[in-house]
Amino acid sequence: MWHAHLGRGEVSSDSLIIGMPKAQERITPDLIYLLRLRRPDSRAIGATQNWKFRATTTPTIMVQIMSSRCSVIFRERSKPLEPIVTGVEPVLRKLESVRAVLFDIYGTLFVSGSGDIGVLRDAACERALAEALGAVGASNPGDLLDESALQEAARVGMESFFATIEDFHEQSRSAGVEYPEVDIIAVWSQVVTELGISGLVNAKSSLNIRQLAVEYESRANPVWPMPGVVECLEELRRGGLRLGIVSNAQFYTRELFPALLNKEPEELGFEPGLQYYSYQYGWGKPGIMLFELAAEALRLEGIEPDSVVFVGNDMLNDILPAKQVGFRAALFAGDERSLRLRDDDPRVAGTNADLILSELGQLGRCIM
Repeated sequence: MWHAHLGRGEVSSDSLIIGMPKAQERITPDLIYLLRLRRPDSRAIGATQNWKFRATTTPTIMVQIMSSRCSVIFRERSKPLEPIVTGVEPVLRKLESVRAVLFDIYGTLFVSGSGDIGVLRDAACERALAEALGAVGASNPGDLLDESALQEAARVGMESFFATIEDFHEQSRSAGVEYPEVDIIAVWSQVVTELGISGLVNAKSSLNIRQLAVEYESRANPVWPMPGVVECLEELRRGGLRLGIVSNAQFYTRELFPALLNKEPEELGFEPGLQYYSYQYGWGKPGIMLFELAAEALRLEGIEPDSVVFVGNDMLNDILPAKQVGFRAALFAGDERSLRLRDDDPRVAGTNADLILSELGQLGRCIM
């Protein structure tokens, strides 16, 4: 954990002091990181346990340190998940002149236990939060929370969680964002603040918000690499194809790669300039903004949209916006949990995928 001295106070990189003034409650690790980029003349940024940073410390090193704990949590809590056969017949044919391939993450590159990243509401969510609060050492004045107190805090916390997301969505829609995405750190910060105000956790303690988010996500939506994912990416990379990501995601999504595949996305072939994660923009799928950004980046390098294939598991979130920007699209129908055909949704009426894959290994033979 590192600390930044910004103006009036000291802010921890991965903790939030519940009793802080509102202006400082919103100073998240990502905001500090952005401030660090904009203020290269910042004073010393230090850390506990012999880590010392000065103005010459690169943002990349700081991000790696902040994210390492997330990877460890995912690695320790994850266990193999096999995809559930969908019974959907593959549609495989040769697509010519493909120069780039973009992927969704949840339900495509990784098996998603809940089917997708998002806001699944059931009793399992409360259990996940109770365990997550216990894992980060939530306390009431004087003592760690017992089982009963954890359950009550989780019940109230999940109510706050969904209400906070809806509030953020409503604010974004009012500002003209059709399909808004939240920053989950801001959401959990608000939840913890409200738990402190309600007296369910110690208002004078600090909780590691990033760790809480990962502890919860690793329980509520367990993931595992989709069979054949590494081999698929290696084949495409050997074939000279440009690789990228367009995905609904949060700060911890990137950590799935080193945690479960032992490689950063870039080591698997995903180009830094072709990775678009919804939380970074405040726009999510099925909006087309992320797809438009990817299309423009590729067009600047001489790759037109009809030379790009997008691979995803959702007809609405993936195939429709991909086709709207001119990409060709492959529906990944390899797992019943996450396959979203949306047959009754008028928004996807008349939208067809160019390919239907039941295994990732089928992709290369269709586009190379």
